[in-house]
Amino acid sequence: MDTQGRGRGDDIDPADQWVINPATGEYELRLGPSAPQPAVPRPRTGPRDGAGSQEGTGRTRSPGRETVPPQRRREPAEPSPGRRAGRAPQKKPKGRRILLWTGGTMAFVVLATGTVGYFYLKHLEGNVTTADVGDAAKSNFSKDEAFNILVLGTDKRTGKGNKGYGDAGSVGHADTTVLLHVSKDRTNATALSIPRDLIVDIPDCPTTLEDGTETVVPGVQGARFNRSLGEQGRDPGCTMRTVEAATGIKPDHFMMADFNAVKTLTTAVEGVEVCLAKAVDDKKSHLKLPAGKSVVEGEQALAFVRTRSSFGNQGDLDRIKVQQQFLGSLVRKMSSGDTLTSPTKLLKLAEAATEALTVDKALGNVNTLKDVALELKKVPPKNISFLTVPVKDNPAERVKATVVLDEARAPQVLDAIRDDVSLTEVKQKQKKEKAAVAARLKGKKAPAAEVRVQILNGGAPSGSAQQTLSWLQVEEGVTKSENGGNAPEQLKKTTLEYAPDQAEQARRLAAILGLSGSAMKPGESVVNSQGLPAMTLTLGKDFKRPGVKLDGSGGIPPEVEKSTADKVECAS
Repeated sequence: MDTQGRGRGDDIDPADQWVINPATGEYELRLGPSAPQPAVPRPRTGPRDGAGSQEGTGRTRSPGRETVPPQRRREPAEPSPGRRAGRAPQKKPKGRRILLWTGGTMAFVVLATGTVGYFYLKHLEGNVTTADVGDAAKSNFSKDEAFNILVLGTDKRTGKGNKGYGDAGSVGHADTTVLLHVSKDRTNATALSIPRDLIVDIPDCPTTLEDGTETVVPGVQGARFNRSLGEQGRDPGCTMRTVEAATGIKPDHFMMADFNAVKTLTTAVEGVEVCLAKAVDDKKSHLKLPAGKSVVEGEQALAFVRTRSSFGNQGDLDRIKVQQQFLGSLVRKMSSGDTLTSPTKLLKLAEAATEALTVDKALGNVNTLKDVALELKKVPPKNISFLTVPVKDNPAERVKATVVLDEARAPQVLDAIRDDVSLTEVKQKQKKEKAAVAARLKGKKAPAAEVRVQILNGGAPSGSAQQTLSWLQVEEGVTKSENGGNAPEQLKKTTLEYAPDQAEQARRLAAILGLSGSAMKPGESVVNSQGLPAMTLTLGKDFKRPGVKLDGSGGIPPEVEKSTADKVECAS
């Protein structure tokens, strides 16, 4: 924190005020004997050194800035480059970046565990800048559903220390974009990078300009994706609408951060380990590292995620891979014991992340920040997948400068995210479930043509029974299937009931649908329209659509490259 109303005087380190209580295992505020000890941090009154009204920008500072009483005093220190001392939101720098939720949310998790932690979260809420993007974002955050957060980085160069990076006149395009999908059951997450040079149709976008004027920015067909932000006043909501139009996946919220966030976040954790297949001496980004493992922070970390001329074919797609590897390393550092048990690191992380963020209104609330943090904490690093949406060179160009979606590979990846299907193998949590799968699915399977089944809709989307019937007959060869209409009651889970002599048929259908052992119900057969015994397949509320396996084992095409947060990879 600095002296601009961020909770300390000129020479006080807030990290020294938080220690672990050995009796409770929680972080608590501890004050020195010479300091006053109010029950809660006292709110600061009056304007923040010129950071008062933000009228006409469509962006507001969240209320609730609170000060944290001091414990001990130190000599004044120079403010870090990531600190925004009284700048208006529209002047906030926004550059290329990676998923900054990692650092900030890890800090929120620990801080949210106690009563005093709540008041510090209120202070952090005051650090965050919010932007109203209308109905492009949800009005609240749901802890019970899957959610999508669009993480944005722009090429705008405003801000201390950033003018030397070139392109000083940029209005701030969508230079780095990552769609983060977190599964409903919190067992997995997918971080999908969207190339800035992807050709898309940008839809019309209602937005509020910097002077407060409300307008609708006309859409553009066949444009680069990066034009969905900044140009003609397009705000993050325009980028969210463009993502939905291009992928069919609707972002629920957005986070946008700046160059300085990479610097301050990596410095807060005392560096992030990276690995290079060969030595790099990049004159453009000023990155100079030996082959093998190195630890980078601050300016060096920023150079690592910005460089492109040192990797692959020196294009943006290869730079995206490097950024994904960097993020995986950052996730591992956040999850390490020396970070989670250090009050100093956690507080620096929280300050760095919130100082850098611009978010939609729903995420600017202190309780929402806490909830997002706690939900993200549930996802194991080994089940966080990083990949780029499958693309190919634009066939309309002689000189290959842009890309288009690869219609052969992209749909399966996008469908998996849309249908909340994990891109990693998520192990079953219950031993009973494993035993049931082994017992009921093991054994001989009947040919698909011999499977007789009646399909009922017991809570699936309207029309699912007929759609599944057509898919089974045409795509899977289950020709002896029929639509039985609606089930007498709705079910949470899809089930397959079969008689003992239909076990082989049941195993075949279970393999086709991805049914677990617990979904298979030994019982009685029914008589179909031909007067023959048939099994009963009841589609429950967990059913997405035909072709999406119910056990989440559909996976992605093997030729689609991906990585996970638990694996160490060397950039080449």
